[in-house]
Amino acid sequence: MATHPIVEYTSPSSWALIEDKFSPYAKETLAKLIKFMEEDVYPAVRIAHAQLPTDPEARWKTVIPVLVDLKAKAKQLGLWNLFLSKAHYPQWGVPLSNLEYAVMAEVLGRGGQLASEAVNCSAPDTGNMEVLARYGSPEQQKKWLVPLLNGETRSAFSMTERFVASSDATNIRTSIRQEGNELVINGHKWYISGAGDPRCALHLVLGKSDPDNSDKYRQQSIVIVPANHPGVKVIRPMKVFGYDDAPEGHCEIIYEDVRVPLENLVYGWGKGFEIIQGRLGPGRIHHCMRSIGAAQYALDLLLQRVTDPAKKTFGKYLYEHGTVVADIAKSRAEIESARLLVLSAALQIDKAKAKGALKEIGIAKFVVPSMACQVIDRAIQSFGAEGVSQDTPLAALYAGLRTLRIADGPDAVHIQQIGQRELKRAPALAQRQAEIKKREKALAQKHGVKAHL
Repeated sequence: MATHPIVEYTSPSSWALIEDKFSPYAKETLAKLIKFMEEDVYPAVRIAHAQLPTDPEARWKTVIPVLVDLKAKAKQLGLWNLFLSKAHYPQWGVPLSNLEYAVMAEVLGRGGQLASEAVNCSAPDTGNMEVLARYGSPEQQKKWLVPLLNGETRSAFSMTERFVASSDATNIRTSIRQEGNELVINGHKWYISGAGDPRCALHLVLGKSDPDNSDKYRQQSIVIVPANHPGVKVIRPMKVFGYDDAPEGHCEIIYEDVRVPLENLVYGWGKGFEIIQGRLGPGRIHHCMRSIGAAQYALDLLLQRVTDPAKKTFGKYLYEHGTVVADIAKSRAEIESARLLVLSAALQIDKAKAKGALKEIGIAKFVVPSMACQVIDRAIQSFGAEGVSQDTPLAALYAGLRTLRIADGPDAVHIQQIGQRELKRAPALAQRQAEIKKREKALAQKHGVKAHL
């Protein structure tokens, strides 16, 4: 039987562990995706960068031509909306599990934003489509979800605020109040990804709709705000380590007396926190798997660099110096470990949904980006000055991965949650140990052993 091409990108052992959990359709789709990436997407990454104008105004009004071509071909090949599982979204999804898509996301991670957007699987649209598919009304789905699923529009998720610690979503100050048949939104957001894109049609805005509710997790609601609506003011694109990530961007936005119809409320009054928890779980795993793809790509670049005869120093290949071989081995081990962690989280989501996989998702979220940053840093070091330049993808990869340690909940929050979850095991452990001690004492008496028990 022929070996699946995925083993060239992951490892034979990790594939052997999950291959029997892949449907024939998933295996075929994965192989088709790899071919599309190799033949069309990966060669287009630098072309897409060249097609983005350097002019500070024009770059925010540009739809990259090569991306348009890639999306058309991906749709024709059936490589479209791969993230949306039919098991969870029967009306809109494709017959892929979270586990199956997780492996595809690793392949996409090698091609950056272009690869994910080419197959309509890029953030923040993926999370927003899941919100509308799960919580949206039929009218909201027809007006806002269908164009997103078709790749005709893009979207933004407007949560993070400039003047509060937004890692605690209960701190959000943006106000949502009802006046007759309208909702009025006032607030100041920033780092709102996707809001700079000329195709952005809607913002999903999280705000406080019931600040006096005794349950602080029922104070928030989410409202659909058209991107070009009166009162929506995009102030500026924020930069990430100097990158503006145009044309999507990460924008600072002020909502000033924005009025939308009451039917733009998503799911119900006070449901905002519930929605964002459901939204972030699968999205975090998608990010983590793409991060592993990025780390694997960085390791591949490192290997090519340190074995390049043109880059010998002092008469030796770079791998013959210092700790380079050890760095390669550590990188390989760290990538393999992280991949298994993410695959187990994806499998748990399939079995118990995101709510039943909080532990696995949380661990992956603080382990994987740090691992990827470390691997990319080693690759940068092997390239020297070129590694931090615009001539390799490594600097941009590092900027994106370092940011991921903050996005979707900072490392410290996930670490705290996992630590607290572990502490809850202590009483049961103490009880189990007491039972063992009891049996140990009885056994010692039976055998006449006077051990210090």
